[in-house]
Amino acid sequence: MSKTAIDRLQTLGSYGILGALLLLVLFPFYWMTITSFKSEDQMRSLVSMFWPSPVVLDNYYQLLTRTDFGVWFRNSALVAVSSTLLATAVGTIGAYALARLRFMGRAFMSSAVLITYLVPPSILFIPLYAQIRMLGLSDSLAGLIAAYPSFTVPFVTWLLMGYFESIPVELEEAAMIDGATRFGAFRRVILPLAAPGLLAAALYAFTQAWNEFLYALVFITDVKQRTLPVGLSSFITGDVYGWGYLMAGAVLTTLPVIAVYIYLQKYMVEGLTAGGVKG
Repeated sequence: MSKTAIDRLQTLGSYGILGALLLLVLFPFYWMTITSFKSEDQMRSLVSMFWPSPVVLDNYYQLLTRTDFGVWFRNSALVAVSSTLLATAVGTIGAYALARLRFMGRAFMSSAVLITYLVPPSILFIPLYAQIRMLGLSDSLAGLIAAYPSFTVPFVTWLLMGYFESIPVELEEAAMIDGATRFGAFRRVILPLAAPGLLAAALYAFTQAWNEFLYALVFITDVKQRTLPVGLSSFITGDVYGWGYLMAGAVLTTLPVIAVYIYLQKYMVEGLTAGGVKG
């Protein structure tokens, strides 16, 4: 067999594996979507298993009109956006300090950031809840906004440390020689170059805050203050599952994350391309 034929077989095999993995990843989303357009009878039937026939919109109508889904959606959006902005701001400043400044304990703090990220949130929620309650923020969205950076800031900091270290320090030195302060060089030189990394870190923080369940379940008892993951779980009562509501809610919950990812990905690619051209 010629080398060309072997290369073609390897390429086909690679595409076959990637296609199988893609199918494995996307099939749950496909099943979730088609189930949301089925009636209860269709969900129990094998006739229209892989496609709803007919398509039913009643699950979405009932979800939006007879439940507090709109309130939960608003709460999740407020908490996710606010905690993402807070985590990105704190993580950016912390990452820059650890990447550029030289001070005693820098290596220890860098390792501590990573170790903090690796600690499971299920271990921290009890002492964290005690602090939130002491501050008078329990059973409020402000408490969640204050709590979520406990697991998003360490990762954002750790991720951006490597990104800042990859930017040549000579660029900052040149700016400071021209009269800029360190903060001015950071704002005018480093931040524009690090924009793709900032967007990637913000996307991660937003996704984590949007999908978070444990803290929202423990810290919030008021039905009107619930976020989407906790609100959707209320459709499960004992061993009774409201599959129509659950699937419709899951589809509507997934759409904002997909939209944010697509929107930010465009700017991340543009930032990387612009940086490569300027370099």
